[in-house]
Amino acid sequence: MINFRIIRHMWLFLAVAEEKHFGRAAKKLGMTQPPLTQQIQVLEQSLKVQLFDRSKRNVQLTPVGQAILPAVRKFAEQVERLELAINEAVAGHTGLLTIGAISTAMLDVLPAYIKQMKVLMPDIIISVKEIDSAEAIPALSSGEIDLAFARLTGGEGQDIETMPVSSDELVVALPDNHSLAGQKRICLRSLIDEEWVMFSRHLSPVYFDSITAACRGEGFSPRIIHEVRSVASQIAFVSCEQGIALVPTSLEHLSPANVVTIPLEEDIKVITTAVAWSSVRKNALADKFIELIRTSKN
Repeated sequence: MINFRIIRHMWLFLAVAEEKHFGRAAKKLGMTQPPLTQQIQVLEQSLKVQLFDRSKRNVQLTPVGQAILPAVRKFAEQVERLELAINEAVAGHTGLLTIGAISTAMLDVLPAYIKQMKVLMPDIIISVKEIDSAEAIPALSSGEIDLAFARLTGGEGQDIETMPVSSDELVVALPDNHSLAGQKRICLRSLIDEEWVMFSRHLSPVYFDSITAACRGEGFSPRIIHEVRSVASQIAFVSCEQGIALVPTSLEHLSPANVVTIPLEEDIKVITTAVAWSSVRKNALADKFIELIRTSKN
């Protein structure tokens, strides 16, 4: 039997955890602070644990609170998607397609495909969720998402199919006051002594391995001082003079005025986005979306 009281308490816990302040959380929830404080105390008594450290100026999570926060966030996302699905069904819409996408795909290839899909099927609802490349396959396998747009090259498992959507050459992003900023082209070997900003390998292993393999081919391994989650973050660190980065040509437009992008002498091409789907979870909307991509590529 569903304990709706616990569900409500989880929403209250999440609000306080995100705001780190009972007053702000209460305002966000549309209630006064005393009842919120009381409900959190009831939750702590029910769980027999302390979730918040109230001894500091700002409310902080205890180690137990930190441990359960990711699960509560995921639960909240699932409830929101369920609510959306119910509302759309009641409104008479034909279906819901959930897409997980890395941020660069959301900026680059995905908007045009969504627009085309909405023209073909105007009554469907498309829900987009930001993911890392490493999260794509688990999310597809669990049914959390129907399609994934991520940096994948195949071989992700017998129940997962992939199709390349876009590839791009890499360029060097440098601070505008860098000694190499005036060059027309830069050879990879000239970056041997530089500090690098790169994707963490566990987030995008294919992308990471493509770059490090090219560097090893030139006789060195990149000295990575910052590992980030997106191209935008790479460029942001370069803007703060925290290193150099290799970024896709198509995303040069993200660079601010104090960052320059210069072509490489070497032709390093990477798959920037592939679409992936589960071959065992049949979904007519996902099939339609995949067919649209195939048609657009031909």
